[in-house]
Amino acid sequence: MLKIAICDDNVDELSHMVSYVDEYRIYNHAKYEYYTFHNGIDLMSFLEKGKLFDIYYLDIIMPNYNGISLAKEIRSFDKNAQIIFFTSSPEFALESYSVKAINYVLKPVTKDKIFNTLTDALERIDKSQGSSLIVKNRNGLQKILLSNLVYVEAMGKKVVYHIISGRVLECTDQFSMVCDTLIKDSCFIKPHRSYLVNMKYIDTISNTEIVMQTNEMIPIAQGKSKEIKERYLTFQMEE
Repeated sequence: MLKIAICDDNVDELSHMVSYVDEYRIYNHAKYEYYTFHNGIDLMSFLEKGKLFDIYYLDIIMPNYNGISLAKEIRSFDKNAQIIFFTSSPEFALESYSVKAINYVLKPVTKDKIFNTLTDALERIDKSQGSSLIVKNRNGLQKILLSNLVYVEAMGKKVVYHIISGRVLECTDQFSMVCDTLIKDSCFIKPHRSYLVNMKYIDTISNTEIVMQTNEMIPIAQGKSKEIKERYLTFQMEE
């Protein structure tokens, strides 16, 4: 089930947003749950426990931890979440682009604003989760959403799929065929003959390895680091 975080230090504004988010869920039979936070520190404490959200509604002007700083922290470990800013001031509009927010809405909060931004965010999530891969293992056929696939590795005669949830699927596919299929998606890159990586989950790239957001390290074949870095930079600019 999708999860939504709503963070605003103004109690009245937070109450209005919650009522509209709840009304949207009932009216559209949407499947999500929401959590409320009165400041950025409480939200970050929640995230540090490994509990992430699909959609974030963030007030920008908050004491101690403003919405822009909060969004930058979120982006450091989650490139895919939908971030929506609500604020009483237009002065942070340009900064919102730096964290790839999908919307920047001026207060006061209204039902139409919540409904429109939620519809947009949910449609974006549906679109990003649309592509999938069907694989076969000892448990039968398994569907893997490409948006959840961190990387694939060849291990002997097996192909191992690493999912963002921590789940690992071992299959008897041919790695070359898997590469031919996934490399058509612009998110995937092959840094080594035994690995295929989803660039959405890359944290850092050195001359010898890629560190994923899951802290796993993927080797880079000798002589390929420049190509990998250029491909990743192009991917980030296109995103």
